[in-house]
Amino acid sequence: MRIGIGLPAAVPDADATALGAWAATAERHGFASVGVIDRLVYDNLDPLVALAAAAARTERVELLTTVLTVPYRRNAVVLAKQLASVERLSGGRLTAGMALGGWPQDYEASGVPRRRLGAAMDAMLATRRSVWEGEVVGASGPIPALPPGRPGLLFGGFAPAAFERAATIGHGWVAPSFGFESLVDGIAAVRRAWSSAGRPGHPRVVVERYFSLGDHADETADHYLAHYYGGDYFAAARADTPTDRAHLETELERLRGAGCDDVILLPCSDGISQLDLLADALGGVSRATGHTEPRAEAASIQVPGAGAPSGARSVRGVSVGAGDR
Repeated sequence: MRIGIGLPAAVPDADATALGAWAATAERHGFASVGVIDRLVYDNLDPLVALAAAAARTERVELLTTVLTVPYRRNAVVLAKQLASVERLSGGRLTAGMALGGWPQDYEASGVPRRRLGAAMDAMLATRRSVWEGEVVGASGPIPALPPGRPGLLFGGFAPAAFERAATIGHGWVAPSFGFESLVDGIAAVRRAWSSAGRPGHPRVVVERYFSLGDHADETADHYLAHYYGGDYFAAARADTPTDRAHLETELERLRGAGCDDVILLPCSDGISQLDLLADALGGVSRATGHTEPRAEAASIQVPGAGAPSGARSVRGVSVGAGDR
C-alpha cells in the first residue's frame, strides 16, 4: 500500500508561499504522492493552483485531487484546459479524483443548483475527453492532445453511478476520509462494478486519513477537524485520525487489510515538521512489522502487503457525502 501526503492547502491560516517547499520535502522523504482536497467557501487554496505549485518543485511524486468537485466548475472546456495544464506542467503526473461534492454552501455560493448533478458530471466528462483528445479546434489549430489515458481519473461517491464511472472510464475509486464500514462497503461495490464492466484486474482504491503528530497532537487534531467538519462529522473523523505511532500503525494495517492501494495522510497543521515526524513514524511502523522502509532516493514509502492495481498510476480523496442526484 503506497503512502501519500496531503498538502496543507486546506489548513486555515497556512503559509501559502511554503506549499512548494512542503511538496519538495515530501518528495525527498519518499512519499508516493501529494494530494489536495477541495472546498469553495473555506480558507483553502484552489486545488489545481496548489498542485501547479507542487509540480514546479517536484519531479517524481504523483499529484492528486481527492477530490475535485466538478459540477460547479461549469465550463467543461475551461476545466479540461486547467487539468491538462497541470498534467503538462508536471510531466504527466496528474491523477484527478472527481466527485459531485458534499458541501451545500459551496453550491449555494457558486449559484449552481443541486439538481441533476450526475447528468451534468457525465456531460462534462465527455466534453473534457474531447479536449484531451485534441478534438477542440480554433483558428490556430486544436488544443493540444494529451497522451492516451491521461490524466488519470478516479471517482468518489457512493451512488451506483459513481461506482459505474469508476469502473468504466476511471482507474478506480476514491474513498472518504473516515468511516471504515463505508470504506469496506464501497470497495465491494466498486469491485462488483469493475467486474461487471469486464475490466481485468481490480480497481485502484485510494483512501485518505487525517493525522497529527508531535507536541499538542490531540489538541491540533481536535481544533482542525472541528473547524473543518463542524459538529455533525467531527466525532467520526476524529476517531479515524491517528495522533501517535501506535494508532497510525493500527489504522494503516486496517486500511491495507481492507484492500486499499493508496492512503493519503492529510495534515491537521501546516508545520513542515509534520513531514519529518510522519516519515519517522512510518519507519517505525515498518520496523515493527519486520519490513525495511525504502528511502526516498530508492522508492516510495509503502506499507507492505497491497500492491498497485495493474495499469494504474496513483491517486486519492473524496468529500463528505459525495453522491449522485
